[in-house]
Amino acid sequence: MIRYLLAFVLTPLAALADSSITVSKDLRCVSSDGVPDHATGTFPNAGNPHRISKQRIRFCVDATPDYSGQAREVETIGIAINGIIIRPGTADWYDASSRRKHSRNPASGWRLDGMGAGDALGLDQNNAHVDHRGLYHYHGIADPLANARGSLIGWAADGFEIHYVGDRAQSSYQLQSGTRVTAPGGAHDGTYVQDWTYVAGSGNLDECNGAMLNGTYTYFATDSFPFFPHCLKGATIMQFR
Repeated sequence: MIRYLLAFVLTPLAALADSSITVSKDLRCVSSDGVPDHATGTFPNAGNPHRISKQRIRFCVDATPDYSGQAREVETIGIAINGIIIRPGTADWYDASSRRKHSRNPASGWRLDGMGAGDALGLDQNNAHVDHRGLYHYHGIADPLANARGSLIGWAADGFEIHYVGDRAQSSYQLQSGTRVTAPGGAHDGTYVQDWTYVAGSGNLDECNGAMLNGTYTYFATDSFPFFPHCLKGATIMQFR
């Protein structure tokens, strides 16, 4: 079952301070003003034309998640403990006709990876940038989260926890060998999602960057692709827009 829950993103901000986490009945809710508790890069920048804008954010997920085993792709994977959303995917594809060589046209079949194409997309020192609404979001693990006390860094949209444990969690995605058979050509270097292929057992995580931890299914942020999961396996997914 996929449940849809709009994250209310409103500007200007009224009076919402930093972030808070509450649990009530079967929901865990994270509220924030969309501005992280750490320094950010400068926006706009050469790869990103947008400005950071404070938001009114309230994301609620299942506080007692159930595992389904079915992998489902989700745009907004979850939310960090500091109230910043986690959205590892992009809406940008290689496009030879575009001045920037990428656009929202998926015809090429080569989708830019948020981290692999980080410079082109204007990611800052925290592996984050800003969308057209001014919403700051993570594409990869930020040092302030990685260095926080404990390994819990957030919750996925299905309610399961997201942890960062360094190289103890190894992705099972591997770079393809050889060169791309269609434009843009060149070696598979991680710029595009399709440069990678899932090789079961090559790491200790599944295709959604998950594994069992103390008897509970758990997601992990990793230092290599996919960095954050691109799919979820919970029975109930709150799909944020």
